[in-house]
Amino acid sequence: MTIIDVRTTQEFVSGNVEGSLNIPLQELMNHIEEIKTLPEPIIFCCASGIRSEQAANYFKSLGVKCENARSWRDVNP
Repeated sequence: MTIIDVRTTQEFVSGNVEGSLNIPLQELMNHIEEIKTLPEPIIFCCASGIRSEQAANYFKSLGVKCENARSWRDVNP
């Protein structure tokens, strides 16, 4: 399992899930191949679930086993 927080770097440093990766949503397209090699499932999170839903839907369309955990505060690693 890999947790990816798609919030901005500033949001991430203010609080995050221990062991999670920070790849802001606007930078995801630069990391597609890297993300596809990470241990599945990929758990996307953000502040409210809107950005992580976009990320999860996109990677699901690529065949990646992933889900939207919504808020990072709701993630239980």
